[in-house]
Amino acid sequence: MNRMTFGSVYGRKQFGTEINEGRFHLRLDRNYFRSVKNLGHNRSEVVEKVVVGGSSYIVNPVEPVNLPVEITRMLFIEFSKPVNVEPKSAVRVYLKFPVEIGVFVEGKRIRNIDVFTLSNPKFALYGNPSRGVVCRYYSSDVYDTIPDVDGVVEGVMELTIENNFDEWVEVRRAVFDGYGMKIYFSNYPAMVAVMRIESASLAETMFINKPLEDGMEKSIELYTARRFIERKKFSMEWGI
Repeated sequence: MNRMTFGSVYGRKQFGTEINEGRFHLRLDRNYFRSVKNLGHNRSEVVEKVVVGGSSYIVNPVEPVNLPVEITRMLFIEFSKPVNVEPKSAVRVYLKFPVEIGVFVEGKRIRNIDVFTLSNPKFALYGNPSRGVVCRYYSSDVYDTIPDVDGVVEGVMELTIENNFDEWVEVRRAVFDGYGMKIYFSNYPAMVAVMRIESASLAETMFINKPLEDGMEKSIELYTARRFIERKKFSMEWGI
């Protein structure tokens, strides 16, 4: 059994690999998969599955909108403090986002067999009760450089805010469509995104398909692994 700790959680794993991160444990055998998540207070969550076929496993961060069930595909990040952007200019900031970890079996086709998270998913409504959208909610500080993160709990998003409006705009939140997420990873997950502001209360968000840092590897997108999805932008019509 090949034993690994946190520094090598993500990536392609051969049969017979065991990952013991402390807060969770993965056993990746040829015909057997087992995950144990430590819930604290002497409690744990165990998943066991028989795996027939395949040539290896892949463990990587996936779109953080799957748990506890697929309630929404939207991610709502609220800023701990507002960002003021002057007219006809752009600013680059860094945010943290919650991490969900996917386990895949690789063979002739790739199949997802488990998704888990070490964070406690929260949800919020963006917009009004009749026309708004339910989102996975996360609160983040705003950074001017890449922050340190616990890479199995949080990732880093580079967000470029472009103000195309003729006045100063204050930005307090960003909402994204999970179908468009492009996640890369090294020892931590990362995404690159853009927000284009058109008025004091209207903006469009989208993801850019590139790594945050050189040497990062592209994650398997869980939505792509399940079905063909047309990549989408999201129009923030209920305030920024």
